[in-house]
Amino acid sequence: MEPFERARLDAYFARIAQTFAPPEAVSSLLVTHLLVERPGFVRAVASVSRLRVVLPKPKSVVPAVRSEVETIAPCAELSREMFTDPDSAVGFLEAHAAGEPVVLLDVGGYFAPSLSAVAKGFSGRLVGVVEDTENGHRRYAEMQELPCPVVSVARSPLKDPEDYLVGQSVVFSTEALMRGRGDILPGRAALVIGFGKLGSSIARLLQAKGVQVTVYDVDPIRRTHALSQGFAVAPDRRAALAGAGVVLCATGALALRGEDFTCLRNGAYVATVTSSEDELELAGLPEVYTCAPAGEHVARWETTGHYFYLLNGGNAVNFLHGASVGPFIFLIQAEILAGVAMLARGDLSPGLHEVDDAARAVIAAMWLDYFNR
Repeated sequence: MEPFERARLDAYFARIAQTFAPPEAVSSLLVTHLLVERPGFVRAVASVSRLRVVLPKPKSVVPAVRSEVETIAPCAELSREMFTDPDSAVGFLEAHAAGEPVVLLDVGGYFAPSLSAVAKGFSGRLVGVVEDTENGHRRYAEMQELPCPVVSVARSPLKDPEDYLVGQSVVFSTEALMRGRGDILPGRAALVIGFGKLGSSIARLLQAKGVQVTVYDVDPIRRTHALSQGFAVAPDRRAALAGAGVVLCATGALALRGEDFTCLRNGAYVATVTSSEDELELAGLPEVYTCAPAGEHVARWETTGHYFYLLNGGNAVNFLHGASVGPFIFLIQAEILAGVAMLARGDLSPGLHEVDDAARAVIAAMWLDYFNR
């Protein structure tokens, strides 16, 4: 970022932090992508809480950004396994914030498997969680009983611009990798699995490029939405795979199981909007398949009589080109800071919560003051 851009961002976050200052001092653990614009947000988190540790999402780390963030707070390696085991999860919190009131800032439901154990076994106080993504929202929503309040920003209207622009970046990166092999999107039928905010954005952008788009979603209501917007709707996922030259997975859950890959047409490209561990069951691929490089960030999986191409190892394809959505990302980051203040008030019951519309309007107005120039 240019110096004036950094100064403007810091001024914006300082105003947000002042407006949504927590009434009680709390500590925080932050899961985040470490992309080029992220240090400003990390500084903002550190201004509204005692930021004890940053847990970078492992497949979206810019080394120079990590070095800068480590001047603000220490970084630790992140994996699903470290918060799956209750003893490991409690031990991690004890090592970084023993005896303190703690807010967990999550991206993808990392803390969900051990949340109850942390609430019971941690020497401090689990104030609550702020969750950023639809995938994480579902992980917390599926818990039978939440032991603390969880503020989700995943379905906030302030996230709509980000979702639309992420859809653009996914389509851009998918076609860029295809072009590296001499292929293009037009002329290939596309299948979009998942018709939420991201999937619908991707489908519309592909349609605008003249691509024939079919949609599959497990939710029949979303299938009716797709049909009303002019998309072909597949009643059966595996049958739809057989006709698609490009498959874009945007469920935030498990889009393709191991046996589904055998249904792909020869030469199909597969791309996802999130990590491979969430969208694709690559470990379930039949053992007869082998994998070999087929271009930059393109792998060819093949067996006798069948092959397909996997982009970026099955991880979010748009992170190859920065996954940038411009300043619109700062809208939802500000809402995360507002979520910290909500939790610090201490008056929320265990369960899922959202930032209210009045606070969102304040954030949007501040954002316009700084970035609509």
